[in-house]
Amino acid sequence: MDSIAALALPDLWDRLTGTQSDPDLWVVLATLVAALAVVVPHNLWRISRNAITIAHEGGHGLTALLTGRQLTGIRLHSDTSGLTLSRGKPHGIGMILTAAAGYTAPPLLGLGGAALLGAGRITLLLWLATALLVVMLVMIRNAYGVLTVFLAGGTFLLVSWLAGPQVQAAFAYAVVWFLLLGGVRPAFELQAKRSRGGAGDSDADQLSRLTHLPAGVWLFLFHTVSLCSLIGGGRWLLGM
Repeated sequence: MDSIAALALPDLWDRLTGTQSDPDLWVVLATLVAALAVVVPHNLWRISRNAITIAHEGGHGLTALLTGRQLTGIRLHSDTSGLTLSRGKPHGIGMILTAAAGYTAPPLLGLGGAALLGAGRITLLLWLATALLVVMLVMIRNAYGVLTVFLAGGTFLLVSWLAGPQVQAAFAYAVVWFLLLGGVRPAFELQAKRSRGGAGDSDADQLSRLTHLPAGVWLFLFHTVSLCSLIGGGRWLLGM
């Protein structure tokens, strides 16, 4: 048994730290089309947006922890909304960064993922994503949230353990394209809601109250981060 573990651990470490060959260009383009197919149509977006909500609320939660706030729980709802609760000062840089992290988290995760894929770190990307989802699962406080995060984490785990290199590469590229493209749409949806007088307690409005800057400034930030991440990440994925 000890000899098996001694052989398995170095192999596992080599898989994590090693590089994998880039997929063919047609695979990169096919995964781009697949991501567009679940982001652009409204009916499919209503379902796939759940994954963006996981990243959005995870961004709030991780930033709260990194800024010294006490994360008390995350809730994900079937209407693709979510709520992250943390304790600490109701103002200050920690609260501002926590509030700003939601809409910026999906595109920035996509950008980071694109950097890893551009460096050939496909397996590392899949394992990091799995680890983040496992950590997030501990903080989920409702049944629907547990189900969605468990299914997402389980999918990453199965692909990283059981799938071949080509399937892993296609899955990783599809996920990163989805984060980059899906990270753009929520800011436009929020802008549309606010133009109709809705979403009065959105992240942009909370940031406006915290910083005394117009909510439009924060919307501009969300747009800038998501569009720049899409451009930069897309160039990495396409090998440009």
